[in-house]
Amino acid sequence: MPYFAAVCGTECWKCSPADIQKNCRYLSLVKFYAMKALFFFLLALGTLVAHAQPANVRQKHFNVDDELALDGYDAVSYFKGKPLEGSKKFAYTYNGVIYYFASQGNLQEFKLKPEAYEPAYGGWCAYAMGETGEKVKVDPETYKIHEGRLYLFYNFWGNNTLKSWNKNESALRSAADKNWTKTIKQ
Repeated sequence: MPYFAAVCGTECWKCSPADIQKNCRYLSLVKFYAMKALFFFLLALGTLVAHAQPANVRQKHFNVDDELALDGYDAVSYFKGKPLEGSKKFAYTYNGVIYYFASQGNLQEFKLKPEAYEPAYGGWCAYAMGETGEKVKVDPETYKIHEGRLYLFYNFWGNNTLKSWNKNESALRSAADKNWTKTIKQ
């Protein structure tokens, strides 16, 4: 009984290992699809690893005070036009970072897709991250939403970095993305 009939028309058990390795189109196709599947598996795994940040990395690099993000402001409220202070009553911990919300509805919205509401660069000043790669505190009421991302800025002592960001946003955002990637790998 043959193991299987090859594409070439012979029964593989009749072929020597050298013939199979050299001439068998069936095994070549199997190897091709196996390699293709392996490639896509590794690509997907790499993407997950690149985007996943363990809780200890997030706590180390995110702008948190006792694990509380955004100085207690409601992350969802920024996307509704006005940042609101959240309440402990509507607290939620996402991957080691605590978020407060102004309402149960905002909390539920966040739970559905937390990565959509988290601030860019771990909540540090976007301008400073782009300009120098430093983690600089922010005024939680000085912000910008651009292409679905929340950017926060330093705004103290007459220095509003949002204004500087707006003058060169594209280059600063690109630099900030690179700097943040380096920061979270440390």
